[in-house]
Amino acid sequence: MQNTENHYSAADTQISLYTDGACRGNPGPGGWGAVLVYEGHEKELSGGEKETTNNRMELTACIEGLKALKRPCRVILTTDSKYVCDAVTKGWAVSWRRRGWVKGDKKPALNPDLWETLLGLLEVHDVSFVWVKGHAGHPYNERCDRLATAQADRYRA
Repeated sequence: MQNTENHYSAADTQISLYTDGACRGNPGPGGWGAVLVYEGHEKELSGGEKETTNNRMELTACIEGLKALKRPCRVILTTDSKYVCDAVTKGWAVSWRRRGWVKGDKKPALNPDLWETLLGLLEVHDVSFVWVKGHAGHPYNERCDRLATAQADRYRA
């Protein structure tokens, strides 16, 4: 398909997105960090909440990173969250939504508000998820962890 001035294809732009979430207690003060990398340029994003969970911060990091993109892109999203990675790549989150945010074991799925937002963004962007082991020396994962923990520390009482 030919691009016009106002139409972009996800194949036009490839972004690397690295994300992490952190929480001081679970629940407790939390933070998230994301780094976008495009053609040698990097953009750091971070934020936090006074009372949250680690999983909410992991999801928020992905959401905020994808929301920062100005047009549809191909994205390689690298995370140390098995919760996020598996729920997307194994189709769990889509199944939870289809069942009214109920898991296969009939228990409610947690964080449906964030999952709904993330699933919507995954319809805009062509996202491939890559899981990395946390705290294992991956430079961008470590950087995102520093961003996330700094935010969590800001919200400590």
